[in-house]
Amino acid sequence: MEPRFLALDWDLRHPAVLVDSFYEAPSLAAFDAVFVDPAAISARWRHDIPAERDGRRRTYAGVDYGLGRTLSRIMIKRRRECSDLLLRGGGLVICRLRPRADGVEIVAEDGPQERVDRYSWLPTVSLVDRQHQLTFPTNGRFVARRGHDIRLEGTGSPFEEYLRAFAGQVEYTAVYEDLLSTPIDRFATVLARNRVGDVLALEIPFEDGAFVLVPPLQGVSPAREATVLAQVTSDVAGRGSFSPEPDWTPSVPFPGEEALRDELSSVGTRREKLDAKASEIEAKLAVLLGPKPMLYAKGRRVLLPAVGEALCALGFEVTIEFDHILARSDEGDAQVVATATESAAVDITSYRRLLRLVDAARTEDVGPEKGILVVSGSRELDPRHRPTQYTDAVVRGCRSQGFCLLTTFQLYKLVVSVAEGGDDASSQARRLLLDASGELRRADLT
Repeated sequence: MEPRFLALDWDLRHPAVLVDSFYEAPSLAAFDAVFVDPAAISARWRHDIPAERDGRRRTYAGVDYGLGRTLSRIMIKRRRECSDLLLRGGGLVICRLRPRADGVEIVAEDGPQERVDRYSWLPTVSLVDRQHQLTFPTNGRFVARRGHDIRLEGTGSPFEEYLRAFAGQVEYTAVYEDLLSTPIDRFATVLARNRVGDVLALEIPFEDGAFVLVPPLQGVSPAREATVLAQVTSDVAGRGSFSPEPDWTPSVPFPGEEALRDELSSVGTRREKLDAKASEIEAKLAVLLGPKPMLYAKGRRVLLPAVGEALCALGFEVTIEFDHILARSDEGDAQVVATATESAAVDITSYRRLLRLVDAARTEDVGPEKGILVVSGSRELDPRHRPTQYTDAVVRGCRSQGFCLLTTFQLYKLVVSVAEGGDDASSQARRLLLDASGELRRADLT
């Protein structure tokens, strides 16, 4: 019999997956696995219930036309269905890890106040050993935090393979924490952490079922994600449930076990050293390649710092202002403007911006009077095969004002020549930019 999957507010396009909304879908217990993206759950009250002066959202029974009572009943209904799926049906619930976000308080006329949030539909499970207890989700915190630094734990779980299949496209928006600092590994399988050890993906056993938290993906087609997710979910269904190892098992070793554990520990130590060395090399590589994004980047937040890195590599002392760069050196100082476009050529606008900066420096005596204009036309093309990247008007303007005009690729080649040639090449490159009047030509770079 083919497994039946249900996706709630999660766009998964696959023949075996029924896609529906959290509020309208059939019973969760009627399926083998349910995929939930809780981001849309809170939309029901966020759109209809404004925040009050203290920042909280409240709905008042008796005057809200039944909204609060309806939300409460739906959460109770889904919680029971989810419990039946996990505990009685041995099924799976796969949930995207999102921040808990702002819930809504349901204020009753003559009863206790109730709070509903994105995770109120989850049933409670209490896992206990002799020293610790994990109560989920009561003691769980879904803390907002964003990043791409995903570290897989190497558990062999199919859901870890799901994350590995989309390496580079996982962007977490929350991390999971336990209020009591419970050692989570004693009760559940941690699939992924970030660089500082926060839990990003987690598989929690519910007897023969399992609840899985995974971070969301970015830039992945719904059909591709659904194909991988359906496959790994089917693989998990065939595995046994998670059983934590008791603390007495080392006292009854199997022949050969200790030697293999010692070897594994030694490998782990070497791996930690290799990871540290890899991080060191990555940091050096990031510094070395700092100028390279200027070949394809745009905007002052990316292009301007990359051009600044290139000028630093040439030996300039660089100060990045809001929309331009001040470059200083023993050979002279300059105002630098950088611009990029998908069009074939940069127009006169950037030249005029540089002219205004230099004119202010000349008339007010507040800065360098030399201008350098760095352009990147047809920025999505290979820089070795781009057509002329500036208009004739830009060339005439730069010549008339004694500005240096060059492309990001020409600046990149200067940086490469300095990296290969040392201090003398650095000084020559600075003089070249400061002495140039008009466009730099290929002969100037040789």
